[in-house]
Amino acid sequence: MSRGVLLPDVDPTPEFARWIGSLGYDSIWANELWGRDAFVTLAAVAPHTDAALGTAIVNVFSRSPAVLAGAASSLSALASGPIRLGIGPSTPKAIEDLHGVPYERPVRRIHETAELVRAFTAGEGRVEYDGEVFSVRDFPALDGEVSVYAAALGETSRRATGRTADGWLPHMIPFDDLEGAFETVRRTAREAGRDSDFAVSPYVPSAVADDPDEARETIRGHIAYYVGSGEGYRRAVAGRFPEEAERIAEAWAAGERSDAREAVTEAMVDALGVAGTPEGARERFAAVAETDPVTEPIVVVPSNAGEETAERTIEALAP
Repeated sequence: MSRGVLLPDVDPTPEFARWIGSLGYDSIWANELWGRDAFVTLAAVAPHTDAALGTAIVNVFSRSPAVLAGAASSLSALASGPIRLGIGPSTPKAIEDLHGVPYERPVRRIHETAELVRAFTAGEGRVEYDGEVFSVRDFPALDGEVSVYAAALGETSRRATGRTADGWLPHMIPFDDLEGAFETVRRTAREAGRDSDFAVSPYVPSAVADDPDEARETIRGHIAYYVGSGEGYRRAVAGRFPEEAERIAEAWAAGERSDAREAVTEAMVDALGVAGTPEGARERFAAVAETDPVTEPIVVVPSNAGEETAERTIEALAP
């Protein structure tokens, strides 16, 4: 069973890089919102692992496709394994209030960014592209073993994934609903005449503790944060838990964070995460990994977990 890990939010010191590289994960991913650069973080890890290295995720507004392709190609020169460029639209809050860029046509930007990155890293030829958002004239392609993964929740963005990407990074879609959601990706790929054999690497929010209730509380906080602060996540969860998702979102919007966490039910914890003792969490993670159409699940320790919980979870769920 292949599995990946999303790096926790810590400084990528040499000691940390050696530790994470020693655990045997098939892929190592770095996220990015504010304060850390995903490519720099992965460059620190690269000398200590043969695993695939991936961004999960970088947004498609703050860097042009050419800059993303150049960063991925540069990382490829440092890495022993392949590079997986995970891209997504982020949120209006992050794009407009942090980057100062209008949050316009996010799905189209994903589509064109994926196409351009694939062209820019093809290793031969010169890139010419006429899109609705981007136009490129006569620049040489770069070398680099780069696959493009899209973080797509809604149906429109999943169609863009099927048309242009190599892999799918779902998050906050209940595990039992992944197959139905993926059918949109598969069908669109077939209609576009593309290989529909996509990689599917869902985020798996995970927490390990001697006290299972403590681990479940960590997952509960993670779910409340995403459902409460992101409309796309709320809609993804509401497909199975409509009333619960609405209660969480209302409590979060009112500033009642504890009420939002309490509104996350036991069924939601089981449907959206992995929590328990080391043995129980390993069994549950294995069951998620066997869920169609998952090819390589990613261990994601919630940001509300303490450093000790994060380290123990990553070690307990390592291959």
